Formats: sequence, structure tokens, C-alpha cells
Amino acid sequence: MRLPRRVPWTSINTELDQLCSWIFTDENDLESKIRAINRLSAWKAITPLPHALESTLALLCALVQDTSASPPLSHLSLRHSYAAAIIRLVNGLVDPLQLGAYARSIASIANQLGLPPWLVELRHAATHEDLPSLELLRQAARESMAWLLHNYFLPTLNPSTVAPQQAAPLRPLAPILKQYKSLRKIVARDASLRSQYQQEIKGVFRDVERWIAEATVAANVAVGELSWDTSGKGDQNAKERWALERLCDGFLQKGALVPLSKKKRVFPSESFSPPKFSVELWSPLLCDIHALHPDFLLTLSSRIVSYLLADAPQVDVVSISVDTTYDACLARWAMWTIDTWDVENSESELDLKKDTIISLITGLGPNSSSSKDAAVAMALLQALCAGNPEMDEAMSILLRPQTGSLIRDWTSEDITVMNERLATLLAVPDTHTEPPPAFELDPPTEIPNSTFAPGWRLLDATSGWKPSPIGVYAT
Repeated sequence: MRLPRRVPWTSINTELDQLCSWIFTDENDLESKIRAINRLSAWKAITPLPHALESTLALLCALVQDTSASPPLSHLSLRHSYAAAIIRLVNGLVDPLQLGAYARSIASIANQLGLPPWLVELRHAATHEDLPSLELLRQAARESMAWLLHNYFLPTLNPSTVAPQQAAPLRPLAPILKQYKSLRKIVARDASLRSQYQQEIKGVFRDVERWIAEATVAANVAVGELSWDTSGKGDQNAKERWALERLCDGFLQKGALVPLSKKKRVFPSESFSPPKFSVELWSPLLCDIHALHPDFLLTLSSRIVSYLLADAPQVDVVSISVDTTYDACLARWAMWTIDTWDVENSESELDLKKDTIISLITGLGPNSSSSKDAAVAMALLQALCAGNPEMDEAMSILLRPQTGSLIRDWTSEDITVMNERLATLLAVPDTHTEPPPAFELDPPTEIPNSTFAPGWRLLDATSGWKPSPIGVYAT
């Protein structure tokens, strides 16, 4: 549940709407802009402002100084005011979205947010190079105010009338994983080349981390949040989990965790594990991601189980041979993730196993033939329960085959039997024609206690009992 956040206005439809009209109704109305500055300054004195309003206040101050200064300020002072406001706008948008262990370029984050690229270049020039000209800074300020209007004020005032913002498409993950796989194959075949390719492998890992950060930002944009408010930190875990799910979907594709060639899907006979060569290739990357994202292996296991329990696709033509080695390989990777998730905490590992077993039993149930490959899911379930008598007994009870079918077709004989039963019920004489009184303080006759259920007794007048509404204690 999202916690309430503190806002400076008492009502969006009155104060914030009035502020928006003061700022954007008439560009040449200087008095309205001064009223807006005073309102924002008063709000800032009582509560922290969202970054959008902070940037609006800084831009308005620069615009008013440029218009009403008498005598006019020097060009250098105006350039510094404009540049500082634009730098604060861009940095305040980008910095909260610098997620992950490795920094991303400001331009890539701004592109995901829909910020004009030339504003990012202007921010870079104002920070590290010669200060831009006054005319260019004035144009950037007007562009920034227009961007704030369409990306903050209008969506906040009328969220239902604004079309949802389309996030920039994510980079394909397959080329990154393919590059990592190629480098790991070279190192696995010749250990002497490990030091030579170590930096390139680390570079691919950093690229994977940047991809996760891009996916997390895409989740922010998808729900219409551009880091305007910093109080909703609880939602960040959900957005990172969404990014990890997209990453796991990339690992589940053929050619990643599951080799493309069926000949390479050779499983060890002594354990329920993936192919040894695949574990040697992918385990370093999976463990490195898990070190920075503790929920990664748990998410990967959940995605594999969801895939195995998905309904089988409806096809008109039955294929001659069905490839079950792909699902079998994924099931073994799910087992590997559970065993690797937290080897130091045996209780957590047991809880994870129990959760996975519950998911498998719930998904299989009596209609196990409806899943994509029930035999593979059943094999994973048996491997998880092996060595634990309690889980093994629960699995045998819950997955016990049904002795009879609970669903059958109705016939005319069933309707006849139902009519006969209805007639029998209607023929029973009704002995209770008058309802008993609601309360009986003085029962006319004493009823033996044997007629009541165990633990019940009939109170008489000497008990002092009085009728009262439910929930009221009468003395």
C-alpha cells in the first residue's frame, strides 16, 4: 500500500490550478508571475516542494528578473540565473534515476524521460564549457517551462485526460547475453586467456547492470512518475522487480540458459542439475547479478515455474515430435537457483523450497495434463521434495489420483431423481406454523437439560438474565 505524501496545496482543483493559470495563461502578465513566485515561496517555507515546482520557481525568478529589472541586470548575471535554473532542472530529474552499481550517461536517462536532448547538451555546456549566450538560455527556459506544463502540471491537474507517456523501447538483451556467452566460451576452452578477456567480461556485466537500470527507469515512465516526489521509496522495489522479470525473460530464451543445440542439453545423472558446461558459462554472471540484486535468483526461479505451469497452446495440428529437453533444462535451472539462492541460511532456503512446492502443487493439481509439460514440472517437484519426509508425504497426499470423476454429463434420469426428492421434501408436514417469541423470560415448562446440545442450558427467571441488543452489556 502506498503511504500518503505531504503536498503544499490544500486542493489541486483550487490552489494548484490557480498557480498554473498564473504561470501559463499570459506569458506577458508579469504580476501573475510574481504572485506565482510568492505562492511557491510560501509553500517552500512550510514543506519541501516537488522537484517540478522547485524548478518552476527557479525559472520564474530568472524570467521575472530578465523582464522587470530596473535598472536591468547585467547579461552575465542573467546568464548565470538561467543556467543555474536549467542545470537544477536536468540534474534533479536525472540524478534520482541513476540506479544500479554503474552510472549511466545523462543523455540516455533524459531520452527515456522525453527531455529534449538539446537541453541536456546546454546543461553540459553551462557546467563544463563556456556559458551559453543569453538568447539561447532564454529559449531554453521557455522550452523548459513548456515541458513542465505538459509533463507535470497537466498530468497532475487532469490525469484522466492526459495520454499515458510512451516509454522509449528497451535495448534488446539478446546481443548482450550473446557477447557474454562468446567470451565465456573462449575462457572456458583456454584458461590461459582468462586475464586477457577479464576486462571485456566485466564490461559486459556493467552493460547488463545498465540494462537493468534502463528497465527500472522504463517502469517509472510507464506509471507516469518522473521522480517528482522522493517520498515513495517503497515503490522502487516493485519497479526493480519488474526490471528483473524482464531480465529473466531474456535468460529464458533459447540460446541463453538453454543451449540452442539439443546435443548440448546433456544432464548429469547424479543430480537434478543443468548441463555442466552451461553452469560453467552462466553461473558467474548470475551470481554477480544476485550480489547486487538479492531478489534476482528468486525472481528467476518464479519465472521458470510460471513458464512450466503455463497452459499448453491450442494447436490444430499435432506435431510428430515434441521437444521436452528445453523445459527439462529450465526446470533444472530452477533447481539450481533454489540451491544457490542462500546456501548460508538454511531456513530461508527451506522457505523458498516450500513456496516453490506450493506453487507447483497448486499449478498441477488434478488437472496436470493442462500444463505445458506436466511431466517436467512433476520431476522438478519430486526433486525439491527429495530428502524431506514431510514434503514428500504432503506431495503424495495432495497429488493422489482421484478415484472418480467429479464432473459428469446430466441426463433425464437425474432430473427425475431430483423431482422425486423435491416432492418428498414438500410432503413433510410443517409442524412449526407459529414462530416462537423472541424472548421468553418465564418459560412455561421446564425443559430437561438432555434436550440441549452439550454445553448449553436454559436460563430461568432466577438467573437474572435480561434481553439486550447485541454488543450491549446490561447490568
